[in-house]
Amino acid sequence: MSFSNTFETHVLNYVFTATSVTRPTAWYLALFTSNPAEDASGTEVSTSGTAYVRKTVSFTVSGNLATNSGAIEFPTATSSFGTVTHIGVFDASTSGNLIAYSALSASKAIATGDVFRIPAGDLDITLD
Repeated sequence: MSFSNTFETHVLNYVFTATSVTRPTAWYLALFTSNPAEDASGTEVSTSGTAYVRKTVSFTVSGNLATNSGAIEFPTATSSFGTVTHIGVFDASTSGNLIAYSALSASKAIATGDVFRIPAGDLDITLD
């Protein structure tokens, strides 16, 4: 996963200046049908008539790796989500700031009645 421009700046301020940085206290996973990019300009799945909402995610950290500590399950699609190509971690359930994002290893078309799931331990954020 890559950090967004906003959080790259937060990391640099935290490490290299005395500037106060407000850190998130909750994290939410979003699904995208196009690359959100570092400025969150991609297309998030529509909440209109689909039952889609961002899902809360918790992480455990070991060394340079943060991993989701529990399974993440989105609501059953009441209409098509489209083809999900990317995911993003936000600091709010709606709007908010994109923290990190990544392409899926394989795109997934979510049709009516489908459920998008990520098992515990399958969402990794690495700092090198």
